[in-house]
Amino acid sequence: MKVILRTDVDNLGSMGDVIVVKNGYARNYLIPQSMAYFASGGAANKIEQEKKRYMIKMVQEKKYAEEMSQKFADMQVSIAMKVGDEGKLFGSVTSQMISTELVLHGYKIDKKDISIDEQIKSLGVFKVKVKLHAEVSASLRVWVISEE
Repeated sequence: MKVILRTDVDNLGSMGDVIVVKNGYARNYLIPQSMAYFASGGAANKIEQEKKRYMIKMVQEKKYAEEMSQKFADMQVSIAMKVGDEGKLFGSVTSQMISTELVLHGYKIDKKDISIDEQIKSLGVFKVKVKLHAEVSASLRVWVISEE
């Protein structure tokens, strides 16, 4: 069955692609989830309009993400942890902890969008990457301080 994708679908195609899939996959998953239309002339026109709106939205989101990236360049976050001998932490700093701290500063960033290169298990200043958009990421300084 031929369908036109309404959204990007992993391992299948991107928005606006005309693809051939099995009937059951189209009827039971893609179409009920609003991920595709049956391929027809009217659907092609509809998808073009959706594509235009989608592109405008993506440009606005990218512009907003670039503005956020500028703010994150100057921003610092402090996380207080329990410390043992020689400055080693009990546990490690996680992306969830950083996400929670960013929420306290007024930024809602999901923990999945925070990338820590290597585990943070000591006191100090560390840089982590924050994915703000598919094409925009920012670097954030995280200060790990003693809880005392």
